[in-house]
Amino acid sequence: MFVVGGESLIDLKAEVVLAQGQVIGRDGEGQIVMTAHPGGSPYNCAIALAKLGNPTGFLCPISADAFGDYLLGPLGEAGVTTLLPERVAEYTTLAVVNFDSNHNARYGFYRSADGAIDARKAIAALPEDLSLYQIGGFCPIKPDEAAIWLEIVQAAIGKGATISIDPNVRPSLVDDFAGYKERLSGFLDLAHLIKVSEEDLEALDGAKSIEEHASDLLARPHCELVIVTLGDKGSRAFTRAGRAQANIWAPLVFGDTVGAGDSLMAGVLSWLNERSLLKPGKLGALGDGALSDMLRFGAVVAGINCGRKGCKPPTRAEVDAVLGRERS
Repeated sequence: MFVVGGESLIDLKAEVVLAQGQVIGRDGEGQIVMTAHPGGSPYNCAIALAKLGNPTGFLCPISADAFGDYLLGPLGEAGVTTLLPERVAEYTTLAVVNFDSNHNARYGFYRSADGAIDARKAIAALPEDLSLYQIGGFCPIKPDEAAIWLEIVQAAIGKGATISIDPNVRPSLVDDFAGYKERLSGFLDLAHLIKVSEEDLEALDGAKSIEEHASDLLARPHCELVIVTLGDKGSRAFTRAGRAQANIWAPLVFGDTVGAGDSLMAGVLSWLNERSLLKPGKLGALGDGALSDMLRFGAVVAGINCGRKGCKPPTRAEVDAVLGRERS
C-alpha cells in the first residue's frame, strides 16, 4: 500500500466575479461569495494515486465538523483508505484561494484539525504492507508537529517503505523560516524521492540554479531522484545517472492549476511502481530515456486535471486513452 501523510483542508474560492473585476455580492451588501472545495496537497495526491489504481491510505486527522464530512466523500469515492477513522474535535483547516494572472493558485491558511496528529495512533494505523510513505507539505512547519511526523516517518522506514516528499513550501505559514528550513532538512535527509516546485526552490534559496539545487538534494544521505515542476514550462528530473525535461500536456479546455503538482506526483509514483522501480537503488539508476517517459506520464495526469476546475485527478483509463491516442 501507498500511504500519504499530511494535511487535508477546505479551499475557499471567490467564484462569482464581474468582467470588470468586482465581486458580485448578495442583497446589495457587497459580500464576497465563496465556494468550498476539498483539498490539501497530500489529500489530493492520495486521491490521485487511488484513481490511478494504487491501493492507497491517507493519514490525517479528520474533523468531526461538516467540512470533515465533506472531505471524507471524495476519499471514499476514489477508494482511499482513511487510516485514522476516529474524528477529532478541532475544526477543519481552511485555505483561502486567489489566482494570479497566469491562473496559478495562491493561498492563505487557517489551520486546526490537520495539526491534531497523535504519533501513537498514527504509527499503529500504518499498514504492515507499506511500499511507499509520502511526507506531506505542512509536516515540518511547527516544531511540535514536525517531531510527531518525523517519528511516523521513522516507523514507516522501519516497515521497509520507500520515502518520498513533496514539501509545498509556504513562507506565509511560517513564523521562523530558518527553523522551518532546518526541520525540512531533517525530512529531506530521509527521502529517496524529492519533488519540489521551482517556487519552492526560490523560497529556500533563490541564489541557486535548479541544477545546483538538484545536485545538493542528490547529495543528501538517501535521495536518488529529484523532480522539479516548472508551472507552464513543464518539469525536470535528475538522478546521478541521467536527467530529462518534459513539456506540459495541455488540455483542450483549461480549468485551473489546483492540484496539478499533486497529480503529477501521483503519476510519477504510479509509473515507477508499475515498473518495479520505486525502490532504493533502482531510482538512482534511471537514465535519460526512462526519466523522460516518467515525466511524460506525470504530465498527462496533471494536464487532464488542469482541464477541470479544482483538483479532480483522472482515472487510469482516462490517462491510458490520452497516451493511446499519442501512440497511434
